[in-house]
Amino acid sequence: MRNNSSRNSRDAGIKRKYGFHNSKSLGQNFLTDDSVIEDIAAASEIGSDDLVIEIGPGMGVLTAAVAEYAGKVTAIEIDRRLIPVLNETLAGYDNVEIINADIMNTDLNQIIAERRPSESDGAVRIVGNLPYYITTPILMKLLEEHIDARTITIMMQKEVAERIMAEPGSRTYGALTVAVSYYCNVHHVREVSKECFSPVPKVDSTVLRLDVRQSRPVEVRDEKLLFETVKAGFGKRRKTMKNAITGLRGLDKGAAAAVLERAGIDPSRRAETLSLEEFAALADSVYQAVTE
Repeated sequence: MRNNSSRNSRDAGIKRKYGFHNSKSLGQNFLTDDSVIEDIAAASEIGSDDLVIEIGPGMGVLTAAVAEYAGKVTAIEIDRRLIPVLNETLAGYDNVEIINADIMNTDLNQIIAERRPSESDGAVRIVGNLPYYITTPILMKLLEEHIDARTITIMMQKEVAERIMAEPGSRTYGALTVAVSYYCNVHHVREVSKECFSPVPKVDSTVLRLDVRQSRPVEVRDEKLLFETVKAGFGKRRKTMKNAITGLRGLDKGAAAAVLERAGIDPSRRAETLSLEEFAALADSVYQAVTE
């Protein structure tokens, strides 16, 4: 592990200056290891014309790193106590903007439309060290709202990353796996020890880069129904698919069995054994059944 001791000392002094203390309720564990910071910035594939949206800049260490690569960085921080801190730590970067807002209530596509130069060929890149307690909701917001970004490079709890990278049939395979694979190609960047944070959390982390697909890997008649089907399947994980989807869009047990058979899926299978392609076939079969 390689720490920038002078920067860490400076940041500690700034915290004291503003009377800042980490918030447990906001899941504030700030990254301190230079090698991790550099790896995230490099893995994000940021170009000089790119707009970077950073979620939760904290003390601004990753913000500063990506600002060296990017045309513009917009950092969104929920904790208003950190705004004066960030104004000081990032004072040397004229391409960084700090917004005090809750990412879950922020229209990112509007921010992107307003800040990306119309004459630029640059891409939008999203980066962030996501709080463990809200990683999945943030990620699903980015995907479901079709944020106009090319890549999403994020650090998350190792357990969540394992779920995203899981294969059908494994214990960790679930609705999140299917959703991310539908929207993105997933690339493992690196593992991150809990010792790389201050304060030290209880678990290790993983950095993933999600390359947003320009076209979906499967075609479905109703995207919303696809995810209703996935949610129904994993919402009753221990049940067979016939029982799991009974009630979906009004299907009774007989209709549930029929749509599974039409999709070529044994009604006795369970959700964790179905691939994305099979969920797509099942959703289309449900669509056919409820619209006939």
